[in-house]
Amino acid sequence: MTILITGATGLIGNELVKLLLSKNHSVHFLTTSLSKIENKPNCQGFYWNPEQSKIDENCIYGVDVIVHLAGANIAKRWTNNYKQEIIESRTLSSELLYNLVKKKPNQVKQFISASGTAIYPESFDTVYDETATATEDSFLSNVVKKWEESASRFQVLGLKVCKLRTGIVLSNAGGALPEMVKPIKMGFGAAMGNGKQIQSWIHINDLVAMYLFAIENQIEGVYNAVTPHPISNQELTTVIAKTLKKPLFLPNIPQFVMKLLLGEMSYLLFSSKNLSAQKIMDNGFQFQFPEIKQAIADLYS
Repeated sequence: MTILITGATGLIGNELVKLLLSKNHSVHFLTTSLSKIENKPNCQGFYWNPEQSKIDENCIYGVDVIVHLAGANIAKRWTNNYKQEIIESRTLSSELLYNLVKKKPNQVKQFISASGTAIYPESFDTVYDETATATEDSFLSNVVKKWEESASRFQVLGLKVCKLRTGIVLSNAGGALPEMVKPIKMGFGAAMGNGKQIQSWIHINDLVAMYLFAIENQIEGVYNAVTPHPISNQELTTVIAKTLKKPLFLPNIPQFVMKLLLGEMSYLLFSSKNLSAQKIMDNGFQFQFPEIKQAIADLYS
């Protein structure tokens, strides 16, 4: 199959491209950087600029599946301007793809969109699955709602639409984990707040394998892209420290301290999302790293 990917040079996109090519799929990728456009065997780059509604329409030629990963990084200080960028980077880019599929003859059968777990209510004990109707009233939750609404439009064009609500992605190449590891490596590690907040996570290899699974099985609907074993922030911190053979002796870091340092974005460190992975497993997906000790050992042993 030929897969068109947005956000292909990001943390998830980069790994997904490598996996798809290893499975003999062809990749078209969209980039806002002309210098990143390159043509390799089975991998071809195309220019786009969603803010200016520009896209190289040749990108869709021969494409069977679109995987939409593009979106501004949420792990930056949330000024009012940047909040707008977070929303528009997801919705404007989706609208540009929608208009392309609508007007240009193509053979696209499926649209797969990244999504977020922020849509779910805060929870310690209640485990939420994809049937949950209760949602959180927060900035990020509203981002996810707009994000998913923009993906759902592709159903009108007769495409199968799949949304992967992604938890904390564990990778040693970027994202949240290296930032957690840094202070622990230096001997200054500590859990956040009371450490009881539940973190629904996924190893980067399992996440890109889930995208491949969604593509090859043409699944549709909403799925939680998290492992079946969520953990507390305290447990995650402890596992990292033990794997790195570093002590944990500092008191937990109070929430107000991180709020002063990071502003509203500190929400990411204290949010508690207790989510189920049962739906994707019932569809036949198997995790390579379902347990946190395996995952951290794989990344940092």
